[in-house]
Amino acid sequence: MGQRNNRYRVLNSYVNAISMEETIKEVEKIIQKRIPTQHVVINASKINLMEKDKTLRKIVNDCPLINADGASIVWAAKRLGVPLKERVTGCDLFQNLVGVAAEKGYKIYLFGAKEEVVTKVKDIYEKQYPGIQIVGYRNGYFTEADELEIVQGMRESGADMMFVAFSSPKKEYWVNKYLKELNIPFVMGVGGSFDIVAGVTERAPIWFQNHGLEWFYRFIQEPRRMWKRYIVGNVKFVILTYKYKFRKGRENG
Repeated sequence: MGQRNNRYRVLNSYVNAISMEETIKEVEKIIQKRIPTQHVVINASKINLMEKDKTLRKIVNDCPLINADGASIVWAAKRLGVPLKERVTGCDLFQNLVGVAAEKGYKIYLFGAKEEVVTKVKDIYEKQYPGIQIVGYRNGYFTEADELEIVQGMRESGADMMFVAFSSPKKEYWVNKYLKELNIPFVMGVGGSFDIVAGVTERAPIWFQNHGLEWFYRFIQEPRRMWKRYIVGNVKFVILTYKYKFRKGRENG
């Protein structure tokens, strides 16, 4: 569990132990350097995926900026002695970065979700932030044959930030595959955040968020669809945490 620039090992991943404000400053540094950079957030579900998928694990851990999205990561970090400052959820970071882009003139590209959803997100932000530069948007439905043309359009957009609203691990794989060709400084996977902004999915109330129970709120909305991810997945995550804690104890002993 080495530290490098507030970067720590948590289970099979690294995580940057920085606040929301510090994360935004790091993103602005990335934009200024103009070096294409993939950003990820981690939660219990992604950690479980990474335990089985070594390629995904490498993609995530190669990212220079990794935030703790889930309360589960904060819980695990405490048990492993990692000093995480706070959760930096993907949805909150996305929305904060849109505000920063509007204020400072950064150009944005929105990619993913259904056509009516991504169009609504674009319209919402253009109304909320007059003058915001959304230089491109596209739904997340395409064939592999379309990808090179899609990527070319993204590269030619001149965007400073791109937000990719796919599920995991598709978004991690896709961004990793095309990061250099995109030539966009900051590319972030945002999962279902477009659906939340567009009002298609209801986000958990603040009380649930503050008590680390967003997963439970989502579960009670769609128990049949979400039971495996949240009930089975959370049990796997707890077992995995204690497995790593035991292994770390033996190594230190």
